[in-house]
Amino acid sequence: MIVKNEEQTLGRCLASVKGAVDEIIIVDTGSGDKTKAIAAKYTDKIYDFAWIDDFAAARNYAFSKATQDYILWLDADDVLLEEDVQKLLTLKQELDPEVDSVTMNYNLAVDENGNVVSSLRRNRLVNRARNFRWIGAVHEYLAVCGKIINSDISVTHKKERHDTANRNLEIYEALLAKGESFSPRDLFYYANELHDHQRYEQAVEYYQKFLATGLGWVEDNISACGKLADSFGALGDEESKLRYICKSFEFSTPRAEFCCRLGYHFLNLKQYPQAIFWYKLATELPKPIDHIALLNFACWTWLPHLQLCVCYSNTDQVALAYEHHKIAETYVPNHPSIVYNKNYFEKLLGTTK
Repeated sequence: MIVKNEEQTLGRCLASVKGAVDEIIIVDTGSGDKTKAIAAKYTDKIYDFAWIDDFAAARNYAFSKATQDYILWLDADDVLLEEDVQKLLTLKQELDPEVDSVTMNYNLAVDENGNVVSSLRRNRLVNRARNFRWIGAVHEYLAVCGKIINSDISVTHKKERHDTANRNLEIYEALLAKGESFSPRDLFYYANELHDHQRYEQAVEYYQKFLATGLGWVEDNISACGKLADSFGALGDEESKLRYICKSFEFSTPRAEFCCRLGYHFLNLKQYPQAIFWYKLATELPKPIDHIALLNFACWTWLPHLQLCVCYSNTDQVALAYEHHKIAETYVPNHPSIVYNKNYFEKLLGTTK
């Protein structure tokens, strides 16, 4: 782990994994709080690394201190739930030593019912002998190859701190000021930072530069289309917004997220047949199982059914509207819109079923 000023979360993280790992290595990049004291309760392998605005350099230094056969990496605001700890312990007993990397789910957010709403996969456990390296000063990635297996283990993200909101943007802009050339990946992530800071015109510029390289990872290309659509929407350019939603189809078969975007576009125009087409398509797509890209689970589960309920209600197809309401209700029974619709149908149909 690399850490800095993580006194609020580090103990929680380490407590969750201490029984499943054989050594804990903490690399501190300049904490001014109790981070190192908390780490010392769990390990004596605590190292200092002078921060040089380079996440990959810090992570590679941390990896260099590992001594066991495999390396598991985490961030301080991550935890392993008990069921995932047990799965990890089982994996340790059964793992073929020829495996180079094991991917795990990264659950980024859950709803009030504990359902995962946003998730992706990351290479989490890597064979130390392969000397895999981290690449990238910001939004670094672990370059792996060879025999990779997908596990059903999940790492759960429980973000608490928000005081580093400008850090990545500042690193990128310092690199630009030095005249550094950005790779396609850097263009994409810099555009993300601009988008997150609501600098939409600049975000559009860099997303378009990224797509123009023709060298982006397909999932980043698709994500860029979504962020371009959002940026143009914020700028009031509906024509360009629609164009980039459709452009996502150039890179892969339709994704539920973009079908829902198109459904919403036509729903707002009260063009219900078109909206129904796209929302129905979202419900019919096979949900990715071993996904590397970020998934919005709402679009793959309840959201299109909720919207189909609206569409069918507005076209006087009450039976179909109720059918899709009931499907959506199985996923998020306490969602305000679901509760509203439930009350509406009970009055309309005279039923409490």
